[in-house]
Amino acid sequence: MLKIKELSELVGISVRTLHHYDSIGLLCPEKTEAGYRIYSDKDIDCLQQILFFKELGFSLKEIKNIISDPSFNKEKALLAHKKMLLDKQAHISKLVETIDKTIRYQKGEIAMTDKEKFEGFDFSQGDLYEKEAREKWGDKAVDGSKAKIKGNEAELSEKMNAIYRNLASLRQLPPESNEAQAAIEKWFYFLNDMGSYSLEAFEGLGEMYVADERFTKNIDKFGDGLALFMRDAMKIYSHKKK
Repeated sequence: MLKIKELSELVGISVRTLHHYDSIGLLCPEKTEAGYRIYSDKDIDCLQQILFFKELGFSLKEIKNIISDPSFNKEKALLAHKKMLLDKQAHISKLVETIDKTIRYQKGEIAMTDKEKFEGFDFSQGDLYEKEAREKWGDKAVDGSKAKIKGNEAELSEKMNAIYRNLASLRQLPPESNEAQAAIEKWFYFLNDMGSYSLEAFEGLGEMYVADERFTKNIDKFGDGLALFMRDAMKIYSHKKK
């Protein structure tokens, strides 16, 4: 049995996060008469499962639905975690190999084809969001966007990352500032180069950046709080342009 502070220090997770898990019904330990949370071995095992799922990109809502399902099997879940992590490990190893080869190529030690320069990059992550996009904006918009992306993945990825990096450098400014609005306009035009986004759809996409933890996690890799900053800037931009 561990108190909340002891579990926090053991795992390296904040007390605030554990409080949040309790408040949403994800990890609910017993409480003493004085109101202190006490975590049993079962709770600790459950936390391990939660963190495995989070590591693999699942949202807290998805995790709650999975582990609360009566058919949930811990052993099968662990084996699934292992397979997904091994796949992730293989992906990272391939990227590291490509980096090493690129360094040797730039030194003139080896030849390297254009195809080899992009080995290990994975653009399939977009499929995670395709279903939601089709439901929100229809098949025509999504199919048109995918057609424009096909064959230009590397170039579009670099353009997208450049926009994210620029926005991340401005995220301490008010989202209504001229600098922020100019930067978010570039994002609006970039999206419309690939598909067809109305101002309403653009604002709705911004809301998803915060509402869906998968979006938040990926966007905030460029800087903590970027997803929230983009959401606010996109909403302001949409309202100004209507």
